Amino acid sequence: MEQISIWIEKRAIMSPNRLALLDQRRQLTYLEMNNEINRWAYYLGKMENIQQGDRIGLYFNNRIDYIVVLFAIAKIGAIAVPLNIRLTSEELLYQITDSEMSMLIYEHEFHSTVQTLKNKHPQLTTQLIESITLPQLQETYTSHDFPIIHASTPYIICYTSGTTGRPKGAVLTQENMFWNAVNNCTSIDITSMDRTIVLLPFFHIGGIGLFAFPTLFAGGLVAILGKFDSGEALKMIQRERISVIMGVPTIFDAIRKHDEFLTTNLSSVRIFCSGGAPCPKELIEFYLNQGLPFYQGYGLTETSPTIFMLAKEDYKKKIGSVGKPVLYTDINILDENDCPVATGEIGELVVKGPNVIKEYWQLPAETEKAIKDGWFHTGDYVKADQDGFIYMIGRKKEMIISGGENVYPLEIEQVLKEEPAIDEVSVIGVLDEKWGEVPFAFLVVKENHSITEEQLKQACLSKLAKYKIPKSFAILSELPKNAAGKVDKKQLKALLTKESTLKGELQ
Repeated sequence: MEQISIWIEKRAIMSPNRLALLDQRRQLTYLEMNNEINRWAYYLGKMENIQQGDRIGLYFNNRIDYIVVLFAIAKIGAIAVPLNIRLTSEELLYQITDSEMSMLIYEHEFHSTVQTLKNKHPQLTTQLIESITLPQLQETYTSHDFPIIHASTPYIICYTSGTTGRPKGAVLTQENMFWNAVNNCTSIDITSMDRTIVLLPFFHIGGIGLFAFPTLFAGGLVAILGKFDSGEALKMIQRERISVIMGVPTIFDAIRKHDEFLTTNLSSVRIFCSGGAPCPKELIEFYLNQGLPFYQGYGLTETSPTIFMLAKEDYKKKIGSVGKPVLYTDINILDENDCPVATGEIGELVVKGPNVIKEYWQLPAETEKAIKDGWFHTGDYVKADQDGFIYMIGRKKEMIISGGENVYPLEIEQVLKEEPAIDEVSVIGVLDEKWGEVPFAFLVVKENHSITEEQLKQACLSKLAKYKIPKSFAILSELPKNAAGKVDKKQLKALLTKESTLKGELQ
């Protein structure tokens, strides 16, 4: 029963006329969704001869077809490879060749890029989604008409963002997606009454797993915005009476800054949930001060993705925490010798559970290094308070060692973000002859505001040890971000070698 296409088959019988999906162009009931999944599954399996285990690339924007095709792929036991629409053709070509893709389904907007890919990879089979004619099936198809798919069947290859080196393909199974749905439904009480809006791209696990698939598992409605626009998001939230909203901090910041935020009826919303990146305390408090429930959570591509979630009882009293582990996930916090740390001490988060990936695609050494005795080593530093709530400290690879002391960029970023003039901040480590490494802060200053380097250093001095204070500050008009809305620190490091690209340094 952990084969996920069963969800929609059963819902089509139990509640055929209940609305399942809608986007800006159309909507589907559960019965209509199931019929469309069957048509796609028949087309892929019977007409295109896609076999179990074959990889199918998805290269189009968020829309109903994306979810339908994902479930059709699950039904025939193939493997979906969601492709980031913001990547260059060279980056895409790497993922296409690495996954040994059998077919690429794309939409017309990306036709020129696909032609470039075809020129470089002539063997690649491509299908324009607008030109596909699905069969008109005359009978009802069920899982019995397709191969038996086991829970452990690889289902999605999600390529990591590749902030260091080449991206790795995280192989998620159908079982992983099942347990992620269970974990999310039990942690924030998703039910058939919920109406979830998808603001994150489907080419990242957050768009699929938070909370599109869990909502469909529960029998609720998934509203798909398409390309993110804060004004259109507010309109859809009000029009469709959305109850669950997932986003990254940059999305929630854009929504609150829209002119129509305060006049939009948000009374239907029971959860604003932020993840994907550290959420500034000021942003959380803004929503709470509007009387809006604002949660935090944490997850990774490799964990399908949810690991932690704040409960409804805790989101006000534990601001800044990502919560406690979800129901079917175990965690530990280890020191550099893989021994558990004491309460309040910083260590690396390790995770175990049925939501953890099967492997990295064709990278057995990387898999063995990341998953030890069933425990996935996240590379993230965290600490737990006396009540068991988890707080993020930063990425292991981003930690700065200055004069032998460990410096965590997130700690500095949180202090600087409290300054009223600062809109965004990101801290990286730079080489230093005396100390080995020192912090360097990139800032975005709010419109009509100014701040001096001395003011920033004084703000840091009151809350941070001297060795943690950035040695230098630079102003940017905006921080570079990847498609998931996270600050791209690799690009920031590159900026340091191109000083002319900086808007200016603080005086």
